[in-house]
Amino acid sequence: MGAIPAQRETDPGTCDAPVRRSVLPYARAHATLAGSPLAPSAARALLRAALSEWAELGLPDTAPLTDRLADDAVVVVSELVTNAVVHAGTDVDLECRLETETGALVVEVADQHPSRAPRDGTGEPSYETPEYGRGLRLVATLAESWGITYRKGTKTVWARLTEEDSAAVGQSGPYAGQDGVYAGAHGLEIAAVLAPEPRRTERDRDWLNRGALSFLAEASDLLAGQLDEDLVAALAGQLIVPRLADWCAVWLEDEHMGRGGVWGSEGTGGAGPRLARVWHGHESRIEELRRALEKDPPRPVDPPRSGPVPFPWPGDALGERGARGTALAYRLIAGGRPLGTLVIGRSGLLRFPDEITGLVEDLGRRVALAIGAARQYARQATISAILQRGLLPGAVAEIPGMRSALVYEPCDKGGPSGDFYDLFPAGDGRWCFAVGDVQGKGPEAAVVIGLARPWLRLLAREGYRVADVLDRLNQLLLDDATEAADAAARALIAAGGRSLTGDGPQTRFLSLLYGELAPFDGGVRCTLASAGHPLPLLLGAGGEVRTVARPQTLLGVVEDETYTSETFELRPGDTLLAVTDGVTERRCGPRQFDDGDGLATALADCAGLTAPLIAERVRRMVHEFGVGPPEDDLALLVLQAE
Repeated sequence: MGAIPAQRETDPGTCDAPVRRSVLPYARAHATLAGSPLAPSAARALLRAALSEWAELGLPDTAPLTDRLADDAVVVVSELVTNAVVHAGTDVDLECRLETETGALVVEVADQHPSRAPRDGTGEPSYETPEYGRGLRLVATLAESWGITYRKGTKTVWARLTEEDSAAVGQSGPYAGQDGVYAGAHGLEIAAVLAPEPRRTERDRDWLNRGALSFLAEASDLLAGQLDEDLVAALAGQLIVPRLADWCAVWLEDEHMGRGGVWGSEGTGGAGPRLARVWHGHESRIEELRRALEKDPPRPVDPPRSGPVPFPWPGDALGERGARGTALAYRLIAGGRPLGTLVIGRSGLLRFPDEITGLVEDLGRRVALAIGAARQYARQATISAILQRGLLPGAVAEIPGMRSALVYEPCDKGGPSGDFYDLFPAGDGRWCFAVGDVQGKGPEAAVVIGLARPWLRLLAREGYRVADVLDRLNQLLLDDATEAADAAARALIAAGGRSLTGDGPQTRFLSLLYGELAPFDGGVRCTLASAGHPLPLLLGAGGEVRTVARPQTLLGVVEDETYTSETFELRPGDTLLAVTDGVTERRCGPRQFDDGDGLATALADCAGLTAPLIAERVRRMVHEFGVGPPEDDLALLVLQAE
C-alpha cells in the first residue's frame, strides 16, 4: 500500500492506538467497493455524502468538520482506495468515522487481500507508475497518524486527520487532486510534496539497475514463440505501459516498403505503415489516441536505425492533464530489415531518462526479433498450405450408388502432413480410392506424396489393376530412393567426405490402402489391398464387423515385392471404413484406441447411421479417447453402399 513506514497492530482492541478509540455509532459510514477504476470516485462520493449528512443532522462533536478538513479527507480516501485497488486488485471495504474525544476523522480501507504484504519501500521494486507513491506521500503529509492493522482475514490501512493538522499544512490556493478533485488551502508545501524530487531520477536509475535484466528476461519469455505479429505488438504495449511509459503505439510495415523518408517529412511512397496496436494506461483514451496517431504515422529514416527519435506529442488526444509530454520513436529492425516502429510517450516530462530510453531500445530489439520470427512462420505456413492443397484432391468424387464421408485432420498446422487420401474416377465405370501414411512429415513426406498420388491416378487410368498398381508404386519409391542416395554420395565425394547437411538420404516408406470400386445392379464390387496399412473394416447392414484385407509389406521397403488383392461386394447398407494409424494408435496412457478391437467396437456402435454420421462419431470417439489433442495426423474415409 505505498511507501509509508507503517505502524503495525495485531488487534485494535489490544493496542493503545488512535484507531481503537471510542467511536460515535451514528457518525460512521461503511461501504464495500468493487475493485475497479470507479472505486476511488465512489469512495469520494460516499465520504462527502456522509460528512454532509452528519453536518445537516447537527450531530454532537461534528463542529471540527470544516470544509478544509473535508477536502483533505477526500484526498486521503481517494489515494488510499486508488492504491488499494491498484496494488491489491480486489474489492475494498471503506469505513469513515468520527472520534468523540478528539474530533478527529478516521478513514480505513481494507483491501480484502490479507495474504499480500503491504509495500513499504523495502521489498522488490514495483513496475507500477511512480506517481502513485507521490499520492501516498501526500496522505502522510495530511494525516496526523496512520498505520496498517491486521485482523483475522483482513488487512486495513487507516489515516487519522484533525483540523489542526490540515491547517498546519498551508494557507493558500487549491490543489487539484486525483481525477480533478480539489482540496483547498494546501499551498506551497503540498506543491512541494507533489513535485518530482531531484532524487526521483536516482530512484528510477536504482530500480532500472536492479530490475532491468529481470524485466527483459520476462519480456523475452513472453515474446518467444509468438506466431502472430499483431499479438507481438499487443504484448509489447502491455509490457511497456504503465511500467515505462503512459502510452505506446506499434506500427507494422511491409518489409519491402520504400525507404528514403525522414521524420516529419511528407509521404515516402508505398502503402505506409499499419497502426497495429495502441495502448494507454487509461483505456478511455485509447481510441482517441489511435485516431490522432493514424493521422500522422511515422516516416522512416534512411538508413534505418533503432535508436530513439523525437516524435510529435499528440496532446489534443490526451486531455488537459496530458497536454504536454515527451514521445520517442524506435525503429524495429531485425536482420537488417525494418519491420515497423515503436512509439512511447509519457506526460509531464521534458525528456525521458537515458536509462528508460536504453531499456526500451533493448526491448525494441526483442520485439523486432519476435515480429521477424512471426513473419517467417507466416510465410512458411502459407507455403505449407499451398503445398498441402497441391498434394490433396480439390474435391472428392461422387460414386453412383454410394455415399462417402471424409475426416482429415493434420496434427501440425504449419507443415505438410504425412497422411493423404484420394477418391477419383478411373474410367470404364471404375472409381479408385486411396488412404496413405508416409513415414515422417514435412518436406520428405511431401516428396513421397507428390510421387505417389499422381502415379496412382496415372496407373489406374491406364487400366492397371490394384495389385499391379502397388507393385509399380513400390518399385518407383525404391528407384527414387536409390537416385537420392546416389546424389547424396556424389555430393559427399565432391565435398571431400564432409556431409553438406549433416543428414544422410531419407528412407521413403509408405503405408497405403488402395482400392477399386465398380458399381453394379444391387451393389458395388470392391477390390483392395493393404500395404503395411491398418486393415479396413466392413460394417454389414445387420451390425456385424469384419476385416476385408490381409496385411502386406510397406511400400518402398522390399525390392521386387509382389502384392495381392481381395475382392468382395458391398450390398446396400454395407459400410467400408479406412483409417490411418493416427486413429488406431491414438493413446490414453499405455492403451491405444484399437486395443482389444476398439475400432471395430466403435464401428459396430454406428450400425444404422449414414456415412457422414459414422465419420463424425468415430472422429469424436478418437478425440475423446485421450486427454489432450491427438498427437498424430488423422484421416478416415467412409464408403457406404446405398
